[in-house]
Amino acid sequence: MRVGVVIRARDEAASIGRLLELLAGQTVSAQVVVVVDAATSDATAQIARERGAEVLWIDPFSFGGALNLGAAACAGEVIVSLSAHAFPRSADWLERMAAWFEDPAVACAFGEARDAHGRPLGAPVRQDAAMLRAAPHWGYSNGAGAFRAALWRRRGFREDMPGTEDREWSLWALEATGGVCVLDPALAVDHDHTRDGLRASFRRWRREARGYAMFLDLPPYRLSDAVGEWWTDRGWYRSAARARLDPRRVARLAGKWAGRR
Repeated sequence: MRVGVVIRARDEAASIGRLLELLAGQTVSAQVVVVVDAATSDATAQIARERGAEVLWIDPFSFGGALNLGAAACAGEVIVSLSAHAFPRSADWLERMAAWFEDPAVACAFGEARDAHGRPLGAPVRQDAAMLRAAPHWGYSNGAGAFRAALWRRRGFREDMPGTEDREWSLWALEATGGVCVLDPALAVDHDHTRDGLRASFRRWRREARGYAMFLDLPPYRLSDAVGEWWTDRGWYRSAARARLDPRRVARLAGKWAGRR
């Protein structure tokens, strides 16, 4: 399968070089590597060009718009989407990702390390539309995933969404084709936002909550619901006490509440 890679970046000079080096060392080569730059003020674009990537500019920025711009510049049957700070863990990561698309039922794939309840995922899951609707916060992500180019040409990512354009598109793709999204722990990358600052955590979860509300019929999420989730849901934390005392988790839940108001 011929593969194109789209990398979304903004002020990523500290990480873009490492990511492009990891891609250059893969067992299969991408046909095109496109970096979509959003108003960068550092050397991101210069570093990307020095390592052979094509650089495109987008203004104003949207997550879906950046993906559509980059995908339009890519050749191949499979388009891989990466954040500039998402690092593949193995030299055959790209090859493994593309291999899933030999199955015509696969619409998209993502390196998911945990199941819908936060427990470690031991084997790949073939998520269909019913599974995605049952757990809409779990599934495909453009942070380090791949999608079938022919499906993207039928319908691109929504450019009006503040986030979650990946979940929305994958739901459309699975319902339109009856296909699946492969969630494979072997494709997980080093890409962690759990240590983001409080403001960044709040904004990220508020943005995503607003995005989900744009395509899902969600029940009200009251302040009491946020407090209840903070008290009872330990998520991936080792204990309920750790979950309750983490200020970043409080910021995330506050963002979720603000986005659903």
